[in-house]
This record gives sequence, C-alpha cells and structure tokens, in this order.
Amino acid sequence: MNRGNIDMTQKEREHQNDSVLFEEIKERLLQLRNSGISESEIASLFIVEVPLKKLIVSRNYGLFLGDERVEVHMEPLVKSLYLLFLKHPEGINFKDLPDYREELTKIYDKVRPWGLTDRAMQSIEDVTNPLLNSINEKCARIRKVFASMLDRSIAEQYYIKGERGRVKKISLPRELVIWE
Repeated sequence: MNRGNIDMTQKEREHQNDSVLFEEIKERLLQLRNSGISESEIASLFIVEVPLKKLIVSRNYGLFLGDERVEVHMEPLVKSLYLLFLKHPEGINFKDLPDYREELTKIYDKVRPWGLTDRAMQSIEDVTNPLLNSINEKCARIRKVFASMLDRSIAEQYYIKGERGRVKKISLPRELVIWE
C-alpha cells in the first residue's frame, strides 16, 4: 500500500495548521472586543507597513525594483510614457499631453533603439491626444505591472494616478528613483 495515501500530505498539514491558527486568532479577537478594545485599535494590529522599494532606471532605460534589481517589464511606448512622468514629479494633466509630445518622442527613440516608424509616431500621437483613450490604456498597463510585482499597499505609489481632470503623477518619493 502506498504510504502517501495513509499519511497527510505536507500541504494538508499546513492547511490544518493554518485553520487552527485562524481559529485561535478569531478567539483572541473576540476576547479583545469583549474587553472593550475598539474596532479601529484591533484593525491597527493588522496594518503592516511594507517599505517602498527603490526604482532604478538604468543607462539603457531598463527599469528595476529594489536592491535585488528585479526587472520591471513594459513595452517600449508604455515604458516611455512612464519615464516621461518620472521626469515630471509635479505631474502632467492629460489635457496638456500634446505639449509633451516632443519630449515623449525623444524618450521613445532612446527606449526603442530600432527606430521610430510611422506606426510608432502614430502611437505617440494617439497617446498624447487627450480625446483618445490611449493614455488611459497605457496607465492601466502600468498599474497591472506594478500590481503584479508589489504588495497592494505600496504598488499605487508607482502608478500614474490622479483625480479625473486634474494633474496625474507618480507619487513615489523621488529620492527612491535612481537614474544611473
């Protein structure tokens, strides 16, 4: 007879241990509530501050997170847009994007070393046209990349964000942005 069928697997033991721990925590929380501790004080026990990671921009415009230098993968236009916003900590209003078209083109030309085709130039036109949705699509891609790499509590520091109709920016403190 196969011994694996008789004994619990490692995963099953871990799950059982997690279930026991979960029940213990629930009991302790009930004890705290019954002793008069407020919900906000209890909630504060679960707030764990995750430190922000450095964002490194290499000489060839690679993006890397933290001392481990985990690469942040983005397609060239998305990365170029992200770099544009990194260079403008004060932020950019989407309606003013046509004013940044030339600067974005220069960045894109460096990020996309195989040259700027007519199609690439049209993509720049589209992303800087506030009447099109291209800018929002690129920002969504940026959010998706950082959300997949970082804890949700800090990922938004790396996004391009802002209120509708207002300046959009990356709120990551610029002392954490290292340009090589």
